[in-house]
Amino acid sequence: MGGFFGATSKRDVVLDVFFGVDYHSHLGTRRGGMASVDEEHGFQRDIHNIENSPFRTKFAGITDEMFGNACIGCISDSDPQPIIIRSNLGVYAITTIGIINNAEELIDKFLTRSGGHFTAMTKGRINSTELAAALINQKSSFAEGIRFAQDQIDGSLSLLILKENGSIIAARDKLGRTPVVLGKDDDGNCISFESFAFEKLDYTYNRELGPGEIVEISADSIKVLAEPLKKMKICSFLWTYYGYPNSSYEGMNVEVMRTRNGAIIAREDKKLGLAQNIDYVSGVPDSGTPHAIGYANESHIPFARPFIKYTPTWPRSFMPQNQNERNKVAKMKMIPVHDLIKDKKLLFVDDSIVRGTQLKETVEFLYSHGAKEVHMRSACPPIMYGCKYLNFSRNTSDRDLIARRTILELEGEEGEKYIDEYADASTERGKKMLDSICKKLGFDSLGYQSLSGLIEAIGLPEECVCTYCWNGKG
Repeated sequence: MGGFFGATSKRDVVLDVFFGVDYHSHLGTRRGGMASVDEEHGFQRDIHNIENSPFRTKFAGITDEMFGNACIGCISDSDPQPIIIRSNLGVYAITTIGIINNAEELIDKFLTRSGGHFTAMTKGRINSTELAAALINQKSSFAEGIRFAQDQIDGSLSLLILKENGSIIAARDKLGRTPVVLGKDDDGNCISFESFAFEKLDYTYNRELGPGEIVEISADSIKVLAEPLKKMKICSFLWTYYGYPNSSYEGMNVEVMRTRNGAIIAREDKKLGLAQNIDYVSGVPDSGTPHAIGYANESHIPFARPFIKYTPTWPRSFMPQNQNERNKVAKMKMIPVHDLIKDKKLLFVDDSIVRGTQLKETVEFLYSHGAKEVHMRSACPPIMYGCKYLNFSRNTSDRDLIARRTILELEGEEGEKYIDEYADASTERGKKMLDSICKKLGFDSLGYQSLSGLIEAIGLPEECVCTYCWNGKG
């Protein structure tokens, strides 16, 4: 995944962008970067690897090195950025969010035949942000070029472009899969992925960009370069998992949605008579907590934390790139509260069940400390497809997903014809998949939020929300 923040002002904004980008650290663990421009120093840029040290640490003291009334920055889970480009459109810095699935095809179509070239990375890979810039440069204006790039790309593309004159162009993906929000203060304007990021910097909310909308902001103005498109498919995983609790997207707050979502799951369990004799409800991981609070409030079962994560040295269990190391870190972080585990019937609400690796270890950990029963609820439907629109999943194949892997075990490749049935817990195939995953991971019961329940919790029309990872409909 990834996130960005930018500001242009009558004053130096490097410190604002430093803090604004840092507030996007939950969206990526690989690289952070900043670029600024002013009349005296021109373009300045700094990029660091943040896999083993957070953005704030790597960029500490940046205001002694970087200056400018205009600045952009990013957290990236993919390629190094922002990058600085010199082209027919001038010199500019660019940072992007999204994924380009047809990169090789685009390179061949637009560059190989024209004699262009790229800076190649390991194994000959091309920086996706550089590819996006090359597509933009095919046209005679930024607005034309951005829309052209978005139309050519199979995937998604939201971006910020910092121009030599200190203005910033912001473009939201043409289907609005990721958010882009404008803020303002007395001295200028800012742009952010997460809406809460600029509020702490004393900017006030202005508005969200619409799908495909392109604007150019300066300290004094906001100019619309391309009007928003009508169709929207914003990623629903923003609310269930990777969005920050304080943020709102399309007017729907993440924390409020998650609490409402948990209540809907509890309501359905009660209707079906499932898991009604529970001692405590808890969330796993931290982003599952508000879903669990909603479940507890609706069911009137006490909320508790049977184990606490030790986070001072490893704040995020997915930081290591190696899966074995991630699993080991996850295990080392869990410290039990014995009085809340021994002889207790526990129900956990997870934000999502993807591969199931860490959940199995969590259940074994709870039983080893005396839990009587462990029930699991997923705050979203079974994930059947790896995301092809945003770069936030490490899965290399749909069969890495526990739901798809289980279908394969139950019915072989023939079962993939019935994915919709397996995703529905009321069908025979759906029940078999739940039973199989329960046995595999050691749960006493397992339930997934339904797609209709999830859409109800988000509060947007279903046609405005991307549900590809659950039903293959992007």
